[in-house]
Amino acid sequence: MDGFRPVPDAPDGFRPVPDVLAHLAGHWRVERTVRDLAGGEEGRFEGVTGFGPLDGGGLLHRETGRFVWRGVARPAERTLRFLPGAVPGTADVRFADGRPFHHLDLTSGRYVADHPCAADFYRGEFTVRDEDHWRTVWRVGGPAKDLVLTTDYVRLPSDYLIREG
Repeated sequence: MDGFRPVPDAPDGFRPVPDVLAHLAGHWRVERTVRDLAGGEEGRFEGVTGFGPLDGGGLLHRETGRFVWRGVARPAERTLRFLPGAVPGTADVRFADGRPFHHLDLTSGRYVADHPCAADFYRGEFTVRDEDHWRTVWRVGGPAKDLVLTTDYVRLPSDYLIREG
């Protein structure tokens, strides 16, 4: 996978993003590791994420690929909605069914989001390194979960769907 390249004039090596929805639009290659800190196991997801126009504004996020856990590969997918946030340039991220997930503000190039989920707690750190690379690291803790999910995104060419068709 391509490594992140810090932008020299960005604070702390992060690239400020004035409009998160405009920045995310398009297709991204996705590589994710899932580490179970309690059991020591590690899984891997590889796939593609597309951020396309959503009726009424915002972006529909569709991720598809293959997840390998305990040596077993299976198809995996998820859908999220990235809606315009209350502050211009930010987003409110929601699950496919409309339930709130978290707020997202990348105006500094870095953002930390929290999401309580039943007895578990999710804390995500979002960082943008340059126009074509960003990362999320989610730390999940709770009675049954002790996980770290690290996802790297690399922008795909604008003609990706035509070429892959």
